[in-house]
Amino acid sequence: MSLSFQTMAALRFGYGFRPGETPPADRDALLNPMRIGEGNCLFPVGGIEARRQAIRNVADRLRDIRSSDIDDDAKRDEQKAIYKELQQSYQRDADARIAQAIFSSNGFYERLAVFWTNHFSVSVDKAQPMKLIVPLSEAEAIRPRIGGTFPDLLRSATQHPAMLIYLDQTQSLGPNSPAGIKRNKGLNENLARELLELHTLGAGSGYTQDDVRSAAMVLTGITVDRQSVEVDFRKAVAEPGSHQVLGVNYGRTQRSERDCLQMLDDLALNPKTAAHISRKLALHFISDTPPEAMIDAMTQAWRKTDGDLMAVYGAMLDHPAAWTNEGSKARQPFDFVVAGLRALDLPRNAAAGAVVDPLADDEGAGQAMADDNPPMLGNSSVTPDKATDPPDPQEAKRRRAAIDATFYVPRGLGVYALQRMGQPVWRPPSPAGFPEGFDAWINAGELSERISWARRAIGRYGKQNDPRQFLNETLADAARDDTIRIVSQAPNKMTGLTLALASPEFNRR
Repeated sequence: MSLSFQTMAALRFGYGFRPGETPPADRDALLNPMRIGEGNCLFPVGGIEARRQAIRNVADRLRDIRSSDIDDDAKRDEQKAIYKELQQSYQRDADARIAQAIFSSNGFYERLAVFWTNHFSVSVDKAQPMKLIVPLSEAEAIRPRIGGTFPDLLRSATQHPAMLIYLDQTQSLGPNSPAGIKRNKGLNENLARELLELHTLGAGSGYTQDDVRSAAMVLTGITVDRQSVEVDFRKAVAEPGSHQVLGVNYGRTQRSERDCLQMLDDLALNPKTAAHISRKLALHFISDTPPEAMIDAMTQAWRKTDGDLMAVYGAMLDHPAAWTNEGSKARQPFDFVVAGLRALDLPRNAAAGAVVDPLADDEGAGQAMADDNPPMLGNSSVTPDKATDPPDPQEAKRRRAAIDATFYVPRGLGVYALQRMGQPVWRPPSPAGFPEGFDAWINAGELSERISWARRAIGRYGKQNDPRQFLNETLADAARDDTIRIVSQAPNKMTGLTLALASPEFNRR
């Protein structure tokens, strides 16, 4: 190991150092948080149950607008008002998503949450209600299962309304089902194709187009209930009969949800799935060209334990290659922004007695407003959209801001910065997610944007820091001699701190 365990653990498997936070001391310190989960999830803002109700409310409101007898212009105006609310909700959740990574002391857990959310990519851009649904999918379908088994995670992610809507499963009807015959509509293969190509077996693993079509047949019946906006199985939509996927038959004359679940379990435990996802994990954390011996060890752990993800993570951490060749991976924009704000010790605004306004849209969003009753830390149970909000719009806005300010990231340094850097929160470019390759994130344009971000962040939070001390606290023994020399010789603090955040060591892991 060329660097200390603590430094490698913080930089390669977490989001770097944060002042006052103790880095993981050993392998178990990395893995233990997965066993209990991250209990205090800051998103969706207001909590899971309140979000489910909000999703139902929006569905009802949009349905009422469509069925109303008002003129088309009035309908469009009412829809625009709802869409604006949805955009504001998305931005508050995105703020909280970034804050979650910054303030959590469980860096490996948070990194895995990003990995699995990207693996099971869904986008808020698919449809307006997805701005409410996608944050919920990470919070309830993925994060609680990071330390469980892959079959359970696959079931949860595949059957979540976010995935079913994103990949058009709600439009898929069995061609010979009662609903398919009546509506003269048929199969949509999107979910089946991505299930085989991205989520389980991997491209080039040997499945055929016949397997894709048969898998799509097995998936028919799985849809989203329009009233509850929750997963539902409808026999009238399910294609009857038996369908063969990779040589295994699923279903009989009468189809049931069990056919779909059995297929998901079989795919989850397929040896090619084990190899494909083990490679993706190693590629994400270790290197763009991970060693085959590490992938083999992870795959063997997967197969011995029927997809126990803790065993797979452990096999990765136990391999010697996990602790060598530092700097092999690029810090993606989300990693860079989170690591930078952690290094600059972004304050917890509520703890400082300030309330901020995250609803403002300019670069200066988040200026403190006086408040005699700042919100309590960890308050994620209050619902900002309840009918108990006061009638005065400004007072309602102030209360919402108080709720959202428990942990706060200025949008000019968070949500908007990530848009400029090409990795907006919950907005992947395709079902394949964001790219992993070094060249995708480390190039002239990207580095220019990162330097500009560093200057803004330092101007707001780090102007008083000593560059040499900051470099030592931020990179520890990962800082190279030439970087230490360059930062030490900087003509002023701003330049020295910017050079530290722009250094190769800070932009790699």
